[in-house]
Amino acid sequence: MAHAIRIHTTGGPEVLTWDEVAVGEPGPGEARVRHAAVGVNYIDTYQRSGLYKLALPSGMGSEAAGVVEAVGSGVDWVKPGDRVAYAGGPVGAYSTARVMPADRLVKVPDGIDDRTAATLMLKGMTVQYLFRQTRRLEAGDTILFHAAAGGVGLIACQWARALGVTMIGTVGSDAKAALAREHGCAQTIVYTRENFVERVKALTGGKGVPVVYDAVGKDTFPASLDCLSPRGLFVSFGNASGPVPPFDILMLSQKGSLYATRPTLFTYANTRAATQAMADELFALVLSGKIKSEARQTFPLKDAADAHRALESRATTGATVLLP
Repeated sequence: MAHAIRIHTTGGPEVLTWDEVAVGEPGPGEARVRHAAVGVNYIDTYQRSGLYKLALPSGMGSEAAGVVEAVGSGVDWVKPGDRVAYAGGPVGAYSTARVMPADRLVKVPDGIDDRTAATLMLKGMTVQYLFRQTRRLEAGDTILFHAAAGGVGLIACQWARALGVTMIGTVGSDAKAALAREHGCAQTIVYTRENFVERVKALTGGKGVPVVYDAVGKDTFPASLDCLSPRGLFVSFGNASGPVPPFDILMLSQKGSLYATRPTLFTYANTRAATQAMADELFALVLSGKIKSEARQTFPLKDAADAHRALESRATTGATVLLP
């Protein structure tokens, strides 16, 4: 019998339960996957807390790597024995095995192990859409990226370096600043003791940056807008400190005809072809050595609550993975 972490009510990490679950045969368009490694992401904490609504009871998690055990009719792009990974689709990755829509699955190339794959899919493909689609970055661009030493941030540091982009990253400590710089962040700002708006202006000769990427939310808004050059773009893609509060849209005109967007991975990776193309670009950078991703923290799957506590207390750096 398989096991899964589930929630029967919303709340703190204590609501995560270790349940025995039945995993049946895949139906048309589905596959059954045996997980080898499961990624932990901030969106999981939003769903657990009730900030993002789920129908209860519910599984948890949106990212994992494993092996296909069986496929349903109409599935010919993966087969039993294939190593695969995914991000998105119905929640339920916090499990030893599951049946899921097969169109979410991409094959994992030789040379990328399961733990690495589980750190890449949601976080790496988030950087792909942020840097290559939400605003297509070019060599010579300068950007501000909040939480540069987090799971998404460390991949962003390396991708920016690969593109020839100057990345200014905010971090919470000197140790995290050093980690971000090791991964390619050109300039770091320790927000706990430095005013990041003043530092960005100083680093850019008063001009500001054309784009700010922000997964922090409440604590960095509206100051992030003050870091932008005229007609700059504010990209809010997470809420680690709480959601951005409602604001008067006139603020965007007052601060320089700014743009603001709230994208999600799942509207960019909304077809199998789009998902595969995003994964191909990401995997190519990993296989070339331009991006290295590792599980900097691991927990047994049944101890997912401890992983959530570590993540929410800002005690982690890089990616966290659960091991079934």
